[in-house]
Amino acid sequence: MADATTAIWSPRSAWAGILPEGHVGLAGSTGITIAARDGLGIASLIASANGEAALAKAVKASFGLDLPTKPAVARAGAHAAVWAGPGQWLLIAESRAGFADALQPLAGLGAVAEQSSGRAVLRLSGSRVRDALAKGCMLDLHPTAFPIGMTALTSIAHIGVHLWRTEDGPEGAVFEIMVARSFAGSFWSWLSASVAEFGCEVVTNGAPTERG
Repeated sequence: MADATTAIWSPRSAWAGILPEGHVGLAGSTGITIAARDGLGIASLIASANGEAALAKAVKASFGLDLPTKPAVARAGAHAAVWAGPGQWLLIAESRAGFADALQPLAGLGAVAEQSSGRAVLRLSGSRVRDALAKGCMLDLHPTAFPIGMTALTSIAHIGVHLWRTEDGPEGAVFEIMVARSFAGSFWSWLSASVAEFGCEVVTNGAPTERG
């Protein structure tokens, strides 16, 4: 037995042991593709009282982003700002490397909390993605009601989620969904059942055993 005082803990993806690589559900059909979004840098930003302008200025200077003032996503290079309520945002970086240091210029301008290991994110695409989400999501995800760049805080199958729509892919709409890491297993239990009738390909790129 390993000595508890000397054991080395390896970081793990939020989806480790949850997402199965490969095909799920109806054989011979792939109506949905699900990709694990591992390795992201994620931070929550909450502006201090009367400090939203100063925080927005700092985010613009450090990341090239204009903080959205409505339920929308702003993007600049490898970074995105996702509206999370009045005076609140998620700041997302495609790579976690150096992310904590990059947040330092924002210190003192509001509540800045690094959340990279506490959130779990999936990207959903495919011709039947809206049909699968409609089984548990109360939002109208039709393109006229939920256009590219829109975001929402809602619940799916009684689990709180942060949902946004990115640029369309070859097969239409693409959505990203974020849940608290502690709910990743429960969310996948619902999602795997919902996509099964359409056939689904799950892509993890080996990340579940490498990052956390």
